[in-house]
Amino acid sequence: MPASPKILVIGGGGREHALVWKLAQSPRQPQLYCAPGNPGIAESAQCVPIGADDLDGLTQLVKSERIDLTIVGPERPLVLGLADRLRADGHAVVGPSAAAARIEGSKSFAKAVMARAKIPTAAAEIFDDPDRAAEYAMRQPLPLVLKADGLAQGKGVVIAQSRQEALQMIEQCMRARRLGEAGGRLVIEQFLSGAEVTCMAVTDGTTIVPLAPSQDHKQLHDGGQGPNTGGMGAYAPVPFVQPAMRGRVEREIFRPLLDELSRMGIPYQGILYAGLMLCEGEPYVLEFNCRFGDPEAQAVLMLLESDPVDLFDAIAHGRLQPSDVRWRNGSAVCVVLASEGYPDAPKLGRTIDGMDAIRTMKEIQLFHAGTAMHDGRLVTHGGRVFGVGAVAVSLPEALKQAYQAAELIHFEGKHYRRDIGTAALSQRGGTA
Repeated sequence: MPASPKILVIGGGGREHALVWKLAQSPRQPQLYCAPGNPGIAESAQCVPIGADDLDGLTQLVKSERIDLTIVGPERPLVLGLADRLRADGHAVVGPSAAAARIEGSKSFAKAVMARAKIPTAAAEIFDDPDRAAEYAMRQPLPLVLKADGLAQGKGVVIAQSRQEALQMIEQCMRARRLGEAGGRLVIEQFLSGAEVTCMAVTDGTTIVPLAPSQDHKQLHDGGQGPNTGGMGAYAPVPFVQPAMRGRVEREIFRPLLDELSRMGIPYQGILYAGLMLCEGEPYVLEFNCRFGDPEAQAVLMLLESDPVDLFDAIAHGRLQPSDVRWRNGSAVCVVLASEGYPDAPKLGRTIDGMDAIRTMKEIQLFHAGTAMHDGRLVTHGGRVFGVGAVAVSLPEALKQAYQAAELIHFEGKHYRRDIGTAALSQRGGTA
């Protein structure tokens, strides 16, 4: 890789803004591109108006600009096979193949892999027939977890507290196809109670290096109430996930997963994400993802002290070492500001004010997630509009700074949770 490499980040959300922001800090001074990007990303990278799932356009961009390294942010282009196409043409890329990305693209596939690898997870049944699914749901103890098999942007899971809720999810997914083909197959699984945490790792296919554990807050409202979303906020590290537990996750979850995929002829290179439930001190896998979490990436990347260019280069070229990942002291938090109507029907095009005030707060990093420029004005252009990030010596101080900044940003219908990190402050874990 040249001294000042050309690096392309695929995607246009808060996670991709965090990646570009971190890459821009590298002493290697990379030339950064992002497709499609957003107004915040445009401050650090050249944004190219190519969609994240336009595989032909992205492949041509890598060739024409002679990109040295591509980092794929979202799951969909990975599931569609972007990494395969780039590698086939001899290009370096961070991200798993389409076959490996099925650990996120198909929950039934992930369940089968976990069973063979003896990875602890909730008992589950898989259904293609809505009548059989409904019959099964009527016989199971409540609450019951129903998951669309395919990609649903974090919105394909319902924890049914009643039979009616379970039947409604089956009707909407399997008959009405509210989630398209993603909901045509349904996974119905046992409800697990405990503390939900995110453990991510990077791997070059052989070496696994765990990242700082984080905790996402999935539900729309305080106290874990309301519908599931893509994530309303996160913090890292998680104080009740001690080094001994991190070691167990690597030995009992990440390593068996990679070994089983390898036995299937599916090498895995890129980011590994395990959504875990800690039940009485035992880790159970709720889901695997094939990329960084969002908003977990924002919190974790703010704590990363290593040169990100060297780290991603090592992942792509099979040279990863544990010493490639170093952390700064302190805590990081990301509070998501969402549009009115999110997650079902977010209101778009509303003017955003307060940006000048945020720029004066040196301890705050504002990650654009759903913004656009319209007639010279910054407006809302997605369900999750911003991630307000802060790093401090302690979690309470980081939260204080992030919430102060959140108050300064204004757009009609702004909504955010006010209880990010409270489980960590209580040291009990709890559910997020």
